[in-house]
Amino acid sequence: QVQLLETGGGSVQAGGSLRLSCVASGYTADVTCMGWFRQAPGKERETVARLQIGGSDVGSTSYAASVEGRFTLSQAYANRFDLWMNSLKPEDTAMYYCAAGPMDYDCHSGSSGDFPSWGRGTQVTVSS
Repeated sequence: QVQLLETGGGSVQAGGSLRLSCVASGYTADVTCMGWFRQAPGKERETVARLQIGGSDVGSTSYAASVEGRFTLSQAYANRFDLWMNSLKPEDTAMYYCAAGPMDYDCHSGSSGDFPSWGRGTQVTVSS
């Protein structure tokens, strides 16, 4: 099993920045795809960013259109993945979750349900 722990959430004003970190532990050998997702109250969970760390396209990233150019997902070191969030907007307010899975060709296209491992989330609140 893979355990995921998210840190770095908090409250910021619009235009500010935050860095979220996700640390993976446990049996991570089969993990090839990492993702950050978010869910705001009353809304469905949505993909924020994904990073392929194994398989056919290592290092590839994908982002939701709403965060493209403002957020960056990177692998800080072996089992830590950072989501850098800049130019934050009130609409970025949500609970952010880290997820991991063994997907390869569908790392960027698969549904969130394809990720078997999830963290408990970290809250991000952006005030105007």
